[in-house]
Amino acid sequence: MNPDEVAERRILQVRKHLTSVPQIPQSVEAAPCAVNRSLPRFDATFMEHYLETDRGLKEEVYDLFKQHPELLYAVEEGMTKEQHREFVRKQLRTILASGYSPMSFFMKDYKKYFYMAELLALVDLSLTVKMGVQYSLWGGSVMNLGTERHKKQYFDAIDKFQIPGCFCMTELGHGSNVAALQTECVLDTTTDEWVVNTPDDSAIKWWIGNAAEDGKMGTVFARLKVPAPDGSGAIDDHGVHAFIVPLRDNDNQCLPGVEIKDCGYKVGLQGVDNGAMRFTNVRIPRDNLLDRFATVDRGGKYSSPYSPSRRFAATLGELTGGRVGLTCGSLGVLKGAVTITVRYGAQRQQFGPAEGHEIAVLDYSSQQLKLMPMLATCYALHFTAAFLVEQYTQAKRTKEEELVADVHSLSAGLKAYTTQYTAQALSICRECCGGHGYAAVNRFGALRSDHDIFQTFEGDNTVLLQQVAAMLLKRYKDKFSGNPLGATWGYLRQMARDSLPPNPLVSHDTQPSHLRDPAFLVKTLRYRTARLLHTVAMRLRKHTRKLGAFQAWNKCLNHLLELARAHVEAVMLTNMLEGANKCEDLDARKSIKAMADLFALQRIHQDILFRNDDYVAPEKAKAIKRMIEKLCGELRGVCCPLVDAFAIPDFILRAPIGLSTAAKDPYAAYLQSIGWD
Repeated sequence: MNPDEVAERRILQVRKHLTSVPQIPQSVEAAPCAVNRSLPRFDATFMEHYLETDRGLKEEVYDLFKQHPELLYAVEEGMTKEQHREFVRKQLRTILASGYSPMSFFMKDYKKYFYMAELLALVDLSLTVKMGVQYSLWGGSVMNLGTERHKKQYFDAIDKFQIPGCFCMTELGHGSNVAALQTECVLDTTTDEWVVNTPDDSAIKWWIGNAAEDGKMGTVFARLKVPAPDGSGAIDDHGVHAFIVPLRDNDNQCLPGVEIKDCGYKVGLQGVDNGAMRFTNVRIPRDNLLDRFATVDRGGKYSSPYSPSRRFAATLGELTGGRVGLTCGSLGVLKGAVTITVRYGAQRQQFGPAEGHEIAVLDYSSQQLKLMPMLATCYALHFTAAFLVEQYTQAKRTKEEELVADVHSLSAGLKAYTTQYTAQALSICRECCGGHGYAAVNRFGALRSDHDIFQTFEGDNTVLLQQVAAMLLKRYKDKFSGNPLGATWGYLRQMARDSLPPNPLVSHDTQPSHLRDPAFLVKTLRYRTARLLHTVAMRLRKHTRKLGAFQAWNKCLNHLLELARAHVEAVMLTNMLEGANKCEDLDARKSIKAMADLFALQRIHQDILFRNDDYVAPEKAKAIKRMIEKLCGELRGVCCPLVDAFAIPDFILRAPIGLSTAAKDPYAAYLQSIGWD
């Protein structure tokens, strides 16, 4: 064929592509995918009931907003911060007027409190955070760091929002490093008062929720200073303690010595009134010290049954509930985002075989590889968050020291993991919904902006993961000291055995039955944690001798963060497999088990450690990749009932492209949102 003929053929082929019109099917239902449909369909209602934490509370809370549709905005971005703040106040007051007692939930019925955080996340994240500030932070600090007289004096007023309050910890110059806060409370023994001062600009309290407009009082974290007992005139600094400081009068005017400024517009959460505050010789009664862990008498004598480090740890440990609440709220956002994206992908059709119908975008393997592992992780987080809440409840009831420490570490790790994963997932979900995901009415923009800060407040995620790593190292040391291990850390007993070189037969086993064997999956993720823990302990020991403890820790920091994430994922897999085993419906159980397998196999395939250690041979890595793709295809057939089981009502989800009606009429609600009937 000569060059002219070749050119002519190419022109004809291009012309065909440009002028051909794809056939549009009469129905907008997705054409079925012909491969990987081995998972049986299950009753979504059964799965909904199986996953449900408190069906009665869910129905009550959502019915309340169904009766008040004016409290459910269509587009968050259209409001000013002042409008959004007033909107959130109305939402909160409506909840309180209906008879709910959030403070009682927080102090007595923990499961209800944390479940409300999940439920309200898709109503308005600003509402979730405002309630967290009022009840978990302000209320929780008074109830947990104070004594009975503080509880009796403030409980009802905090509960009813009669005293909107603040949690004044973060400063302009210090956030995560609480021990270095500079605000000071100095006891004036002549008047029996604390004198609160902001010594310099870096000590200005910053990002304080409820402060800009509503806050009447606040728990202020400040350095407790008293006259030295030797009468020399020196001042003794006993470190950071918590004090109740009045901020505004009944006319909502700042009290003398208190300056408050609005922090202005943020990236998100415009419905929360964050402010900055400075104190100049503000006087408060000596009894305003929240004195559960330390007291100061009339003469200025400081007393505490704890060492300074133990007292500080006990103080911060009482704030664990906030992290549990954020984990649940973030999970609620993830469930909503996955629901919208899966439903949209199941009905949105693009391209298809020649002379055939277009197929649903979710039938493309690339889309499945993005969304099916996400759905699996969402379920894993659901079961693990439920485990965390149960552990937290037991710790509050028994006050068992070992369990309290376990919950503190798990809440830190799971908060960090969940919020980071959800933040990343929101961007992927937006992309998977194409241009329609960019429409404000479909909520990804607001959810992404509002949720982003979840990675920072209540403990920066990088700092929290280091706490998990530090606890693991302590448990590692305990193991060799013969001390008992808590439930979450029990697998460290297998440390020595699991850290041995792997069996070559196992390293090369590519059989599907082996790859999906729970024993193999659990042991493999635990091996990773054990291996990382052992190697980082050795590295720290070596570098500490040369560099000192701080520099050694910094040199190993990325290793430590990897260790913490690996531990959290091992705990997640265990809880998800337990969730599968407890499911009584065989078909539903198969879907949960398939998601657990996918969750674990994806982590194994992504982590080079397994191949570096020859734990997974090259041919096994390829088999794992094939199994991941197979499981994604199988889950495609049941992904819609899996998100339907989250049972998020359409009027709460409020994303036109992701409503439960989308399968029948995918664009009706979307068209209505811009004014077409």
